[in-house]
Amino acid sequence: MNLLIKSAKIIDTNSPYNGKVMDILIKNNKILKISKSIKSEKVKIFKAKNLHVSPGWFDMHVNFPEPGYEQRETIKSGINAAKKGGYTSVMTMPNTKPNIDNKGMIEFIKNKQQNNIIDIYPAGNLTIGQEGNEIVEMHDMKIAGCVAFTDDKKSIQRSDVMKIAMLYSKDCNGLIMNYPNEQIISDNGCVNEGVTSTKLGLKGIPSLAEEIMLDRDLSLCEYTKSKLHVSYISTNNSVKKIKKAKSKGLDVTSDVTIYNLFLTDEKINDFDTRYKVLPPLRTTKDNMSLIKALQSGIIDVITCDHTPIDEENKKIEFDNAAFGIIGLETSFGLIGKHLSKHLDIIEIIEKISINPRKILGLKTVKINEREKANMTLFDPSMKWIFENYHIKSKSKNTPFVNHEMKGKALAIFNNGKFEEC
Repeated sequence: MNLLIKSAKIIDTNSPYNGKVMDILIKNNKILKISKSIKSEKVKIFKAKNLHVSPGWFDMHVNFPEPGYEQRETIKSGINAAKKGGYTSVMTMPNTKPNIDNKGMIEFIKNKQQNNIIDIYPAGNLTIGQEGNEIVEMHDMKIAGCVAFTDDKKSIQRSDVMKIAMLYSKDCNGLIMNYPNEQIISDNGCVNEGVTSTKLGLKGIPSLAEEIMLDRDLSLCEYTKSKLHVSYISTNNSVKKIKKAKSKGLDVTSDVTIYNLFLTDEKINDFDTRYKVLPPLRTTKDNMSLIKALQSGIIDVITCDHTPIDEENKKIEFDNAAFGIIGLETSFGLIGKHLSKHLDIIEIIEKISINPRKILGLKTVKINEREKANMTLFDPSMKWIFENYHIKSKSKNTPFVNHEMKGKALAIFNNGKFEEC
């Protein structure tokens, strides 16, 4: 469709119009013209108070667990959640049954998202059956459209498997992603190990479980001279380790979930399972260290880690409840509310749009003339209350209903389609 966006402030460090308030004319899926004032007949016009536009937002960790867990989320309902939150692109985690450990399953996901406004980039399993023992056929899966290899929260425990995977990834230019969590130490814990876990009598997950495996992965990365993306960083010491690795020239990137930036383990004092996440909520000291790491570029990406869970696996005893919060619909509002005093809007867009594509080796999205139109339109200052009707996911596992948000996606344009959020 054709669209004229009026008086939008462009937030895009790759654009010559960055920071300028401009009109943007889109025709035939391309940005035809950017100017101070554009008059055009027979096109849809979009305008709004305090309108901003950026390259379409991209989340690197979402779960649309079809096939296998359609009662939690389907690809269709996940797309609806992404649209509501202002995302034009997502990378899906391979937490499905059957596993996404072969090219046929990659093709299944790619076919499911055809002709949609949302681009879905599938991550494939790193090991067959997500069992951590034998690596997948990386070359075949990469050719089929796999953009990264990970077993997600099922961290790779065997060092020999991780080493071989890193070496193979160099041949096919594949990205290895791992969540550092040494299971022998975390040992089926459910919350951060500390004062709160002791007081409540809950089994803890010590920071050490993350940090020991992170040490291993960084050492293997250095030894194999490969690239590594570290998922879900949550501790102060992990930040120090990644900073040191980057200073040594290692090809390492990392992400952090929005929840680990402002929530602490004190939220579980009343055994509210909606706050049960992995990695667990840590301490204020960890929160502040992670925020500083975002400011300095040590951590590259903010993700919502959208994890739909059905009620029968969430509204039960804390020990037995599943980990996870849905996040696509709330992510930007939470970022604005809790991080806008630490990161300016240019830095935020870098973390939720530009860097994810760069890390995955995808084409850079630019707000510039003659470029394909892929953009999110938003108001970074709008205050609003998140309510049940905003939830488009099939699951409702979020603690943020009736919470005030700051910043809201207003519309998205991608693949020749325009939809208001």
